[in-house]
Amino acid sequence: MRVTKALGVLALSMAMQACGGPEPLASEAGEPLVPDSPLLGSQEQALGRLNIRNADPTVIRVGSTYISAETDGSRLYVRTATSVDGLGGAARQQVWSNPSGWAEVWAPQIIRDSATGTYYIYFTAGANKAHRMYVIQSKSPTSGWSTAQRMSLPDDKWAIDGTAFKYRNQWYFVWSGWVGDSDGEQTLFLARMSSPTTVTGARFVISQPREAFEKVEPNPPCRVNEGPEVIIDPAGQLHVVYSANGSWGESYCLADLRLKLDGDPTYVWDWFKSNGCLFGANRSTLMSGWDPTLYAKGVGHHSFVLVDGDPNTSPPAGPTFPLAYHGVAKNEYPSDFWGARYWYSGTFQWWGNITYTRGSERTTGWSLKFYE
Repeated sequence: MRVTKALGVLALSMAMQACGGPEPLASEAGEPLVPDSPLLGSQEQALGRLNIRNADPTVIRVGSTYISAETDGSRLYVRTATSVDGLGGAARQQVWSNPSGWAEVWAPQIIRDSATGTYYIYFTAGANKAHRMYVIQSKSPTSGWSTAQRMSLPDDKWAIDGTAFKYRNQWYFVWSGWVGDSDGEQTLFLARMSSPTTVTGARFVISQPREAFEKVEPNPPCRVNEGPEVIIDPAGQLHVVYSANGSWGESYCLADLRLKLDGDPTYVWDWFKSNGCLFGANRSTLMSGWDPTLYAKGVGHHSFVLVDGDPNTSPPAGPTFPLAYHGVAKNEYPSDFWGARYWYSGTFQWWGNITYTRGSERTTGWSLKFYE
């Protein structure tokens, strides 16, 4: 069951029933790459922790405005600011009131279609096995949002963390869900779309949590691929960076799927998975050459802060760019891990000439480095 969205100990109990001395990352010059952030009262906050006690950040940039979306478990809100860090001090504005009283409203994802100027927020709702994807839309990020429309996903199974994107002039929807009608493993699916609200055709598996680095949480023994976020590298190859392991533990982390050049996004064997996580607190889960986080643990369900939330605006190689993610301070040991999560701002950059392997197959291309 999707536990990164649960709020409080009751949700943890439900999820369990359903599921059955690090070093800082450094620049090439050897200096820690730490984003500027106002001092909010602790070392962790000074190093990127925002004053937003919540999970699953989604942030886009439109012009010079940064726009985020979040949920309190029932309603949807947005914030606007002039920087990612500024979102922590911005008032949140309710944009959807949940008139039907749906339970477990989780993980909104905001994008903007630059061709029409329309904003979309995708979210999941429904208790336990009833989770399905929904979407609302508006011409303004802070007002005028439509009623919620249920996404008609193929096979109509449990689904969370969905978002739409355009790649080579074709719309796609990517999400985390179950293959069947019961819990036990979260799979990443992809389907084609005819518009940002209409899915067409079948769903296709693109990733399942079968690698050792994705199976380190023993209690509950869920296998999780979730929180997919899309980005395009400097060579034009599509990536889906996702969260692995249970968000109830310190080993929640980010891993990468890289599509072969000119590959078919719906064909699972055209995707190559990183040989370990690229961002996380548990060194044993990380790909060789990547170091564990220094200040936060349970890091995941991130957001590349892209213009319009559109992977076609993905940044070039070279400098670092804004990132948002959630986590818990390394020096905290809360009894309610989920309740202790905050949004963090960090940075990321492209990292070239990285080989991913699958059995005897090898592919070399762009990967990513993440910085707190």
